[in-house]
Amino acid sequence: MASQLSRIMRPDDANVAGNVHGGTVLKMIEEAGAIISTRHCNSQNGERCVAALARVERTDFLSPMCIGEVAHVSAEITYTSKHSVEVQVHVMSENILTGTKKLTNKATLWYVPLSLKNVDKVLEVPPVVYSRQEQEEEGRKRYEAQKLERMETKWRSGDIVQPVLNPEPNTVSYSQSSLIHLVGPSDCTLHGFVHGGVTMKLMDEVAGIVAARHCKTNIVTASVDAINFHDKIRKGCVITISGRMTFTSNKSMEIEVLVDADPVVNNFVKRYRAASAFFTYVSLSPEGKSLPVPQLVPETEDEKKRFEEGKGRYLQMKAKRQGQAETQA
Repeated sequence: MASQLSRIMRPDDANVAGNVHGGTVLKMIEEAGAIISTRHCNSQNGERCVAALARVERTDFLSPMCIGEVAHVSAEITYTSKHSVEVQVHVMSENILTGTKKLTNKATLWYVPLSLKNVDKVLEVPPVVYSRQEQEEEGRKRYEAQKLERMETKWRSGDIVQPVLNPEPNTVSYSQSSLIHLVGPSDCTLHGFVHGGVTMKLMDEVAGIVAARHCKTNIVTASVDAINFHDKIRKGCVITISGRMTFTSNKSMEIEVLVDADPVVNNFVKRYRAASAFFTYVSLSPEGKSLPVPQLVPETEDEKKRFEEGKGRYLQMKAKRQGQAETQA
């Protein structure tokens, strides 16, 4: 099963650098994934449901997209477990004046079907038909790996970003930022909880503010590490999206983004961690060339620990890219 969305990029889709906002691309990716997974989960007779985003695997921004180009977002279901759907998405940009097309993004998303009668109830997923037996085995391995990684992120659920008075430049406190947003009907599905794409767009905006404050230049999203959605955000909640720098290499910045939801109209539900992710940004000159990044100065023991963890992720991904390049050569 596959589907495709297409949309021309408008000026209000642009970031300050003049390219299409990374959050806009993430939102389109999620919309395509939600459509195809919801269709699949309702393809058989039974209780009606809507597919909710649970996780986005690492996605790289391979090429910038410009205003006036057409984004073609294609989605395909590649694996189903008993209660989840894996969707792989490709984004192509098309220059409609020249006909030139290029791949800008690849992403893997996981959805779970929620009952329309009770959105807290997860339903079973109809099985998908595989063209090769190996596809099912490979998909099962990806499913087990993402399930384990989701469990590992829950230990940080109590971690919060605290403001600091008069922070020094290049420190974590200097660039950390927060955005507070009241969830309205336009942010939500017809069933009263927030679209995953809306949350991702807000997360990218906050990460971009952190990156710009740190380096004082134009910045663009280079990649997003796995985005984990720990719990649904309902209409009427106040959400706080907080971002802080965790690691810098010579030319990139890793930013942790945390989303906390506060059901202000419900005294029986406490504030909770709704989503978390790591975004990687790069600094660009006015000509669009990569610039060196000011080195982050971690001050506290927690900041030093997060820096080392970020360094480990950076080195691991660097080694993976080098291995892929050697294989292709």
